[in-house]
Amino acid sequence: MATILNKQWLLASRPVGEATAENFRLVEAPLPELAEGQVLVRHHYLSLDPYMRGRMNDAKSYAQPQALDAVMGGGTVGEVVASRNARFAAGDKVAGMGGWQQYAVVDADQGGVLMKVDATLIPLSAYLGVVGMPGVTAWYGLTQIIEPKAGETVVVSAASGAVGSVVGQLAKQLGCRAVGIAGGAEKCGYVVEVLGFDACIDYRQHADPKSLSAALKAACPNGIDGNFENVGGMILDAVLARMNAFGRIALCGMISGYDGQPIPLLQPQLLLVSRLKVQGFIVSEHMELWPVALKELGTLVASGKLKYRESIAEGIEAAPQAFLGLLKGKNFGKQLVKLV
Repeated sequence: MATILNKQWLLASRPVGEATAENFRLVEAPLPELAEGQVLVRHHYLSLDPYMRGRMNDAKSYAQPQALDAVMGGGTVGEVVASRNARFAAGDKVAGMGGWQQYAVVDADQGGVLMKVDATLIPLSAYLGVVGMPGVTAWYGLTQIIEPKAGETVVVSAASGAVGSVVGQLAKQLGCRAVGIAGGAEKCGYVVEVLGFDACIDYRQHADPKSLSAALKAACPNGIDGNFENVGGMILDAVLARMNAFGRIALCGMISGYDGQPIPLLQPQLLLVSRLKVQGFIVSEHMELWPVALKELGTLVASGKLKYRESIAEGIEAAPQAFLGLLKGKNFGKQLVKLV
């Protein structure tokens, strides 16, 4: 077999402030021979997610920092093209954490590193989004932290994105009022008309928390009982001002502070005054619930009851620019890179 060259993106340097294309380096490396127990996966899609920005910093965080001069980590789906493992055969469709590269050699005997997926009822790419980590993130934050009851109001920031879009749809199915916050009229239109949220606020129309809070008051006449927070900063300040007593906030992301700048709360006393529960969570720490979540999400997607949208960049070369665009909200739905 001719030597296959594997294009890979490495982390070349740590960002100082905003991440740039210069923080990444594209290399080509020959694929090693497979050892016993290993499989070779050709990636069809690579997932780009906001959490990757945090891992680029060498700072205290919930995840180990991304190593310098190593392949950027990330979720992948693809096909087994060669196997020396009895549990996997060439042609199997699989999901794993293969990273920013065209191929991955996987020690498939390690538990959970590679999962077979069925691409007949659900498209392969969906296993990186709505029936993957983002979907489970939405399910966990909503059902395990916010725990909404029918008739309550749930607000979701980054509502058109991979996580937020699922939160609102699940909240509606639980009988809640779902209100999204997103950037731009097009995204807000999609959130209401396609995803079925009750309302969506375009944060770009509001220069300060007071203005955004007034819009939230109009969209949430009975106040806010649950908040799924992906952004932080001004958006969280505006939401806190409208939270009902004993409200619950699932802290999933703080993308407004990913470049390292401080994002202080304007009125932290509201946490006390409104007796709020605020809980941060990392979905990979709750693997025992993934099968339950994935079964529910998969059933909803296969039956057309859970809608999703993807932004697809073409070719491995496009990964850094697509990632930097994601951090600025240029994506519309789940950001992927198509490799095959």
